[in-house]
Amino acid sequence: MELDRTAWAALRASTPLSLTEADLNELRGTKDPTSLEEVRDIYLPLSRLLNLYVGATQQRHAAVRAFLGETGRPSPFIIGVAGSVAVGKSTTARLLRSLLAQWPNHPDVELVSTDNFLYPNAVLKSRGLMRRKGFPESYDRRALVRFVSEMKAGADRMDIPVYSHLHYDIVPDERQTVHRPDILIVEGINVLQPATAGRLAVADFFDYSIYVDAKVENVRNWYLDRFLELRRTAFSDPRSYFHHMATTIGEEEALGFASDTWRTINEVNLVENIRPTRGRATLVLFKGEDHRVSRVRLRKT
Repeated sequence: MELDRTAWAALRASTPLSLTEADLNELRGTKDPTSLEEVRDIYLPLSRLLNLYVGATQQRHAAVRAFLGETGRPSPFIIGVAGSVAVGKSTTARLLRSLLAQWPNHPDVELVSTDNFLYPNAVLKSRGLMRRKGFPESYDRRALVRFVSEMKAGADRMDIPVYSHLHYDIVPDERQTVHRPDILIVEGINVLQPATAGRLAVADFFDYSIYVDAKVENVRNWYLDRFLELRRTAFSDPRSYFHHMATTIGEEEALGFASDTWRTINEVNLVENIRPTRGRATLVLFKGEDHRVSRVRLRKT
Protein backbone atom coordinates (compact mmCIF):
# COMPACT_ATOMS: atom_id res chain seq x y z
CA MET A 1 0.00 0.00 0.00
CA GLU A 2 1.08 3.60 -0.59
CA LEU A 3 0.51 6.46 1.84
CA ASP A 4 1.08 10.17 1.39
CA ARG A 5 2.96 12.15 4.00
CA THR A 6 -0.14 13.22 5.92
CA ALA A 7 -1.59 9.71 6.13
CA TRP A 8 1.75 8.25 7.20
CA ALA A 9 2.38 10.95 9.83
CA ALA A 10 -0.99 10.17 11.44
CA LEU A 11 0.28 6.65 12.21
CA ARG A 12 2.67 8.09 14.77
CA ALA A 13 -0.28 7.95 17.22
CA SER A 14 1.07 8.92 20.66
CA THR A 15 4.71 7.95 20.07
CA PRO A 16 6.70 10.65 21.91
CA LEU A 17 9.40 12.76 20.28
CA SER A 18 12.34 12.64 22.65
CA LEU A 19 15.07 13.82 20.28
CA THR A 20 16.28 17.40 20.66
CA GLU A 21 17.77 19.64 17.99
CA ALA A 22 21.20 18.97 19.49
CA ASP A 23 20.60 15.21 19.25
CA LEU A 24 19.55 15.56 15.64
CA ASN A 25 22.65 17.58 14.78
CA GLU A 26 24.74 14.61 15.94
CA LEU A 27 22.79 12.20 13.73
CA ARG A 28 22.49 14.16 10.49
CA GLY A 29 24.92 13.58 7.64
CA THR A 30 26.80 16.37 5.86
CA LYS A 31 24.33 18.76 4.16
CA ASP A 32 21.40 16.59 5.24
CA PRO A 33 18.50 18.96 6.08
CA THR A 34 16.41 16.45 8.09
CA SER A 35 14.40 18.41 10.65
CA LEU A 36 12.62 17.55 13.88
CA GLU A 37 9.38 17.87 11.89
CA GLU A 38 10.68 15.15 9.56
CA VAL A 39 11.55 12.97 12.54
CA ARG A 40 8.07 13.46 13.98
CA ASP A 41 6.15 12.88 10.73
CA ILE A 42 8.23 10.13 9.13
CA TYR A 43 10.58 8.41 11.55
CA LEU A 44 8.37 8.16 14.64
CA PRO A 45 5.67 6.24 12.72
CA LEU A 46 8.41 4.04 11.27
CA SER A 47 9.84 3.48 14.74
CA ARG A 48 6.39 2.51 16.00
CA LEU A 49 5.87 0.07 13.12
CA LEU A 50 9.27 -1.54 13.59
CA ASN A 51 8.65 -1.85 17.34
CA LEU A 52 5.53 -3.89 16.54
CA TYR A 53 7.52 -6.15 14.22
CA VAL A 54 10.29 -6.61 16.78
CA GLY A 55 7.82 -7.39 19.55
CA ALA A 56 6.02 -10.00 17.45
CA THR A 57 9.34 -11.58 16.43
CA GLN A 58 10.56 -11.69 20.03
CA GLN A 59 7.36 -13.48 21.07
CA ARG A 60 7.81 -16.04 18.30
CA HIS A 61 11.45 -16.60 19.28
CA ALA A 62 10.45 -17.02 22.94
CA ALA A 63 7.87 -19.64 21.99
CA VAL A 64 10.40 -21.60 19.92
CA ARG A 65 13.05 -21.39 22.67
CA ALA A 66 10.52 -22.63 25.22
CA PHE A 67 9.65 -25.53 22.93
CA LEU A 68 13.35 -26.43 22.56
CA GLY A 69 14.09 -25.88 26.25
CA GLU A 70 16.64 -23.15 25.45
CA THR A 71 17.55 -20.16 27.61
CA GLY A 72 19.41 -16.94 26.98
CA ARG A 73 18.94 -13.99 24.66
CA PRO A 74 17.41 -14.53 21.22
CA SER A 75 19.17 -13.64 17.98
CA PRO A 76 18.83 -10.00 16.90
CA PHE A 77 16.09 -8.56 14.73
CA ILE A 78 17.98 -7.42 11.62
CA ILE A 79 16.98 -4.37 9.57
CA GLY A 80 18.55 -3.49 6.22
CA VAL A 81 18.68 0.13 5.01
CA ALA A 82 19.53 0.66 1.33
CA GLY A 83 19.69 3.52 -1.17
CA SER A 84 22.01 5.59 -3.29
CA VAL A 85 25.07 7.53 -2.23
CA ALA A 86 23.92 10.95 -0.89
CA VAL A 87 20.23 10.03 -0.62
CA GLY A 88 20.30 10.15 3.20
CA LYS A 89 20.23 6.44 4.07
CA SER A 90 22.99 6.84 6.70
CA THR A 91 20.98 9.54 8.49
CA THR A 92 17.92 7.28 8.29
CA ALA A 93 19.88 4.40 9.84
CA ARG A 94 21.28 6.57 12.65
CA LEU A 95 17.85 8.01 13.42
CA LEU A 96 16.34 4.55 13.58
CA ARG A 97 19.11 3.35 15.88
CA SER A 98 18.41 6.24 18.26
CA LEU A 99 14.61 5.99 18.15
CA LEU A 100 14.39 2.20 18.38
CA ALA A 101 16.71 2.10 21.39
CA GLN A 102 14.17 4.16 23.34
CA TRP A 103 11.56 1.38 23.28
CA PRO A 104 11.76 -0.64 26.53
CA ASN A 105 11.68 -4.13 24.99
CA HIS A 106 14.77 -3.68 22.77
CA PRO A 107 17.13 -1.05 24.24
CA ASP A 108 20.31 -2.49 22.66
CA VAL A 109 20.55 -1.41 19.01
CA GLU A 110 23.72 -1.70 16.90
CA LEU A 111 24.45 -0.09 13.53
CA VAL A 112 26.92 -1.49 11.01
CA SER A 113 27.81 0.05 7.64
CA THR A 114 28.68 -2.23 4.76
CA ASP A 115 31.53 0.20 4.00
CA ASN A 116 33.39 -1.78 6.66
CA PHE A 117 33.37 -4.71 4.23
CA LEU A 118 34.87 -2.89 1.27
CA TYR A 119 38.13 -4.42 0.14
CA PRO A 120 41.16 -2.30 1.16
CA ASN A 121 42.38 0.11 -1.52
CA ALA A 122 45.49 -2.02 -2.08
CA VAL A 123 43.27 -4.96 -3.06
CA LEU A 124 41.02 -2.80 -5.22
CA LYS A 125 44.04 -1.37 -7.05
CA SER A 126 45.53 -4.81 -7.63
CA ARG A 127 42.23 -5.94 -9.15
CA GLY A 128 41.68 -2.77 -11.19
CA LEU A 129 38.58 -1.88 -9.18
CA MET A 130 39.33 1.58 -7.73
CA ARG A 131 36.86 3.21 -10.14
CA ARG A 132 34.35 0.50 -9.26
CA LYS A 133 34.47 1.25 -5.54
CA GLY A 134 30.94 0.85 -4.21
CA PHE A 135 29.93 -1.62 -6.92
CA PRO A 136 29.02 -5.10 -5.65
CA GLU A 137 32.37 -6.61 -6.67
CA SER A 138 34.30 -4.09 -4.50
CA TYR A 139 32.93 -5.64 -1.29
CA ASP A 140 34.06 -8.74 0.54
CA ARG A 141 30.57 -10.17 0.26
CA ARG A 142 31.55 -13.49 1.77
CA ALA A 143 32.79 -11.79 4.96
CA LEU A 144 29.65 -9.62 5.12
CA VAL A 145 27.32 -12.61 4.76
CA ARG A 146 29.37 -14.52 7.35
CA PHE A 147 29.05 -11.63 9.83
CA VAL A 148 25.29 -11.27 9.44
CA SER A 149 24.66 -15.03 9.44
CA GLU A 150 26.67 -15.53 12.63
CA MET A 151 24.86 -12.63 14.30
CA LYS A 152 21.56 -14.20 13.26
CA ALA A 153 22.74 -17.55 14.62
CA GLY A 154 23.26 -15.96 18.04
CA ALA A 155 26.97 -15.16 18.19
CA ASP A 156 27.78 -13.24 21.38
CA ARG A 157 30.22 -10.90 19.63
CA MET A 158 31.87 -10.31 16.29
CA ASP A 159 34.88 -8.17 15.39
CA ILE A 160 34.69 -6.56 11.95
CA PRO A 161 36.91 -4.17 9.97
CA VAL A 162 36.50 -0.38 10.16
CA TYR A 163 36.27 1.90 7.13
CA SER A 164 37.41 5.54 7.36
CA HIS A 165 35.81 8.09 5.06
CA LEU A 166 38.61 10.45 6.01
CA HIS A 167 41.27 8.06 4.72
CA TYR A 168 38.96 6.56 2.07
CA ASP A 169 40.17 3.11 3.09
CA ILE A 170 39.90 0.28 5.60
CA VAL A 171 41.86 1.19 8.75
CA PRO A 172 44.59 -1.38 9.44
CA ASP A 173 44.45 -3.04 12.88
CA GLU A 174 41.22 -1.26 13.86
CA ARG A 175 38.07 -3.29 14.54
CA GLN A 176 34.45 -2.63 15.43
CA THR A 177 33.20 -5.02 18.08
CA VAL A 178 29.52 -5.89 17.77
CA HIS A 179 28.02 -7.55 20.84
CA ARG A 180 24.79 -9.43 20.25
CA PRO A 181 22.14 -6.66 20.22
CA ASP A 182 18.36 -6.75 20.35
CA ILE A 183 18.31 -5.05 16.92
CA LEU A 184 21.04 -4.92 14.29
CA ILE A 185 20.78 -2.29 11.55
CA VAL A 186 22.87 -2.98 8.44
CA GLU A 187 23.19 0.09 6.21
CA GLY A 188 24.68 0.23 2.72
CA ILE A 189 24.06 0.94 -0.93
CA ASN A 190 23.91 -2.70 -2.02
CA VAL A 191 22.45 -4.51 1.00
CA LEU A 192 19.39 -5.66 -0.98
CA GLN A 193 21.49 -7.15 -3.79
CA PRO A 194 20.33 -10.70 -4.60
CA ALA A 195 22.75 -13.58 -4.34
CA THR A 196 24.19 -15.51 -7.22
CA ALA A 197 22.77 -18.98 -7.80
CA GLY A 198 23.47 -21.38 -4.96
CA ARG A 199 24.67 -18.71 -2.53
CA LEU A 200 23.15 -16.62 0.25
CA ALA A 201 22.91 -12.83 0.18
CA VAL A 202 23.04 -10.56 3.20
CA ALA A 203 19.39 -9.62 2.57
CA ASP A 204 18.38 -13.24 3.16
CA PHE A 205 18.96 -12.62 6.88
CA PHE A 206 16.91 -9.41 7.15
CA ASP A 207 13.70 -9.35 9.16
CA TYR A 208 12.80 -5.97 7.65
CA SER A 209 14.25 -3.80 4.90
CA ILE A 210 13.99 -0.12 3.97
CA TYR A 211 14.92 1.60 0.72
CA VAL A 212 15.44 5.38 0.64
CA ASP A 213 14.52 6.64 -2.84
CA ALA A 214 14.60 9.87 -4.84
CA LYS A 215 14.83 10.98 -8.46
CA VAL A 216 18.31 10.53 -9.92
CA GLU A 217 18.68 14.24 -10.73
CA ASN A 218 17.86 15.18 -7.14
CA VAL A 219 20.37 12.73 -5.72
CA ARG A 220 22.98 14.10 -8.14
CA ASN A 221 22.40 17.64 -6.86
CA TRP A 222 22.60 16.49 -3.24
CA TYR A 223 25.83 14.63 -4.01
CA LEU A 224 27.44 17.73 -5.52
CA ASP A 225 26.25 19.96 -2.66
CA ARG A 226 27.70 17.50 -0.16
CA PHE A 227 30.98 17.30 -2.06
CA LEU A 228 31.41 21.08 -1.96
CA GLU A 229 30.63 21.13 1.76
CA LEU A 230 33.16 18.36 2.40
CA ARG A 231 35.70 20.32 0.35
CA ARG A 232 35.23 23.22 2.76
CA THR A 233 35.36 21.02 5.86
CA ALA A 234 36.63 17.41 6.00
CA PHE A 235 38.86 17.66 2.92
CA SER A 236 40.81 20.51 4.54
CA ASP A 237 42.19 17.99 7.06
CA PRO A 238 45.74 17.08 5.92
CA ARG A 239 44.98 13.42 6.68
CA SER A 240 42.10 13.36 4.19
CA TYR A 241 42.49 11.24 1.06
CA PHE A 242 40.92 14.14 -0.86
CA HIS A 243 42.99 16.87 0.81
CA HIS A 244 44.27 18.02 -2.60
CA MET A 245 40.68 18.89 -3.55
CA ALA A 246 40.71 21.60 -0.89
CA THR A 247 44.25 22.89 -1.36
CA THR A 248 45.75 22.44 -4.82
CA ILE A 249 42.84 22.85 -7.24
CA GLY A 250 40.10 25.45 -7.59
CA GLU A 251 36.43 24.96 -6.80
CA GLU A 252 35.40 24.80 -10.46
CA GLU A 253 37.89 22.02 -11.21
CA ALA A 254 36.91 20.17 -8.04
CA LEU A 255 33.25 20.40 -9.00
CA GLY A 256 34.11 19.04 -12.43
CA PHE A 257 35.81 16.07 -10.77
CA ALA A 258 32.76 15.45 -8.59
CA SER A 259 30.40 15.70 -11.58
CA ASP A 260 32.49 13.21 -13.53
CA THR A 261 32.62 10.86 -10.54
CA TRP A 262 28.86 11.00 -10.24
CA ARG A 263 28.24 10.46 -13.96
CA THR A 264 30.73 7.63 -14.51
CA ILE A 265 30.59 5.82 -11.16
CA ASN A 266 27.79 6.65 -8.72
CA GLU A 267 24.98 7.14 -11.23
CA VAL A 268 25.97 3.99 -13.12
CA ASN A 269 25.97 2.02 -9.87
CA LEU A 270 22.61 3.49 -8.89
CA VAL A 271 20.94 2.69 -12.20
CA GLU A 272 22.51 -0.74 -12.75
CA ASN A 273 22.77 -2.16 -9.23
CA ILE A 274 21.06 -0.14 -6.49
CA ARG A 275 17.71 1.05 -7.91
CA PRO A 276 16.80 -2.41 -9.28
CA THR A 277 16.79 -3.74 -5.68
CA ARG A 278 14.12 -1.26 -4.55
CA GLY A 279 11.31 -3.75 -5.16
CA ARG A 280 12.87 -6.15 -2.66
CA ALA A 281 12.40 -3.69 0.24
CA THR A 282 9.62 -4.06 2.78
CA LEU A 283 9.21 -0.28 2.92
CA VAL A 284 10.26 2.52 0.55
CA LEU A 285 10.68 6.16 1.60
CA PHE A 286 10.25 8.48 -1.41
CA LYS A 287 12.02 11.84 -1.06
CA GLY A 288 11.17 14.98 -2.99
CA GLU A 289 13.49 17.68 -4.29
CA ASP A 290 13.52 19.32 -0.85
CA HIS A 291 14.88 16.11 0.74
CA ARG A 292 11.60 15.59 2.65
CA VAL A 293 9.78 12.26 2.44
CA SER A 294 6.62 12.82 0.43
CA ARG A 295 5.17 9.30 0.40
CA VAL A 296 5.75 5.83 1.80
CA ARG A 297 5.23 2.48 0.12
CA LEU A 298 4.62 -0.33 2.57
CA ARG A 299 4.43 -4.06 1.98
CA LYS A 300 1.93 -5.50 4.45
CA THR A 301 3.80 -8.67 5.41
